[in-house]
Amino acid sequence: MKKFLLYGALSAVLFASCQPSNAAKEKPAAKTATEAVKTDSVNTKPADAKTILARREVPVLCYHQIRNTTASDSKRAHDDIIAPDKFREHMKMLADSGYHSILPDQLYNYLVYGAKLPEKPIMITFDDTDEDQFTVGNSTLKKYGFKGVYFIMTVSIGRKGRINYMTKEQIKQLSDEGNTIASHTYDHKNFAQFTDADWKTQIDEPTKKLEEITGKKVEYFAYPYGVYKAANLHKLKEHGFKAAFILSTARDENYPLLTIRRIIDPGRYTAKNLYYSINKSFNKTKP
Repeated sequence: MKKFLLYGALSAVLFASCQPSNAAKEKPAAKTATEAVKTDSVNTKPADAKTILARREVPVLCYHQIRNTTASDSKRAHDDIIAPDKFREHMKMLADSGYHSILPDQLYNYLVYGAKLPEKPIMITFDDTDEDQFTVGNSTLKKYGFKGVYFIMTVSIGRKGRINYMTKEQIKQLSDEGNTIASHTYDHKNFAQFTDADWKTQIDEPTKKLEEITGKKVEYFAYPYGVYKAANLHKLKEHGFKAAFILSTARDENYPLLTIRRIIDPGRYTAKNLYYSINKSFNKTKP
């Protein structure tokens, strides 16, 4: 644990600008600070795109499969696979370094209304509905008082095979425990290739299904492959989404809320690699 003290001290400085200057210092022990920040949006003017882009980015991590690799896995697939032991090591590093998990509503209120965030905020997200995100991912997050965001590909719900996927009951449990359930299309179709019919099959129907499972509104979306098409971004808002997540490419200057950046935590990373990747990738503002 001692080897992360230096990391924590450095990161506290790097992320200090996420906090209002007159804010009281957060208590280090408050690692369960994941409740949504309530903002009086009636009396607070929403920020414009330029203001949102100028706010310091909050680190957002992306995970896919949490399992050991096999001989049949391609070299490319290794970026999307992290061993369970390594995932646990990385979550321990975040906890030891003083990070606090946040959820999309908190990030939205920070970006749009300037709401206060916990000290050293970070968002932990999972794509594609893999069951190991529930059995390994969720159990590990619980250990450290973290919450996660699960982007569900609805075609896979309940499927079993070479890769097992989460059931409706597991998705409901994640939601009931305070995690966020969000959309990742029906069958992972590339957003840039959407036809008119896809807005129903890839967006509206998955949203309805997830809302039926959780009993809660689904207002967040992650693009398959991290790929978006600028000309279609306004349609996501029309279909009920407050924010959407890409990967590490540049944000759209007109729709920064619909192109929030994430980075993948590759299975080859050590905890130290991840720590420095977080700070290198998100320690910047755009004027």
